[in-house]
Amino acid sequence: MNVGLAILFLVIGAALGAIGGFFLARKYMKDYLKKNPPINEDMLRTMMMSMGQKPSEKKIRQMLQQMKNQN
Repeated sequence: MNVGLAILFLVIGAALGAIGGFFLARKYMKDYLKKNPPINEDMLRTMMMSMGQKPSEKKIRQMLQQMKNQN
């Protein structure tokens, strides 16, 4: 009987750990994306203009595609 009880506690502990880990990881990723948002077209356009380049729509799309392929 003690072995069955130990296995039951082990299974319950593993399930609770998995559920808790999921929610902690989810919260961490939400906070991370809030602090470091992924780059978008407007951010890329602003960055290129600050470097003295006049960005065309084609160039912006190419750079976004390159960044997407790199990841």
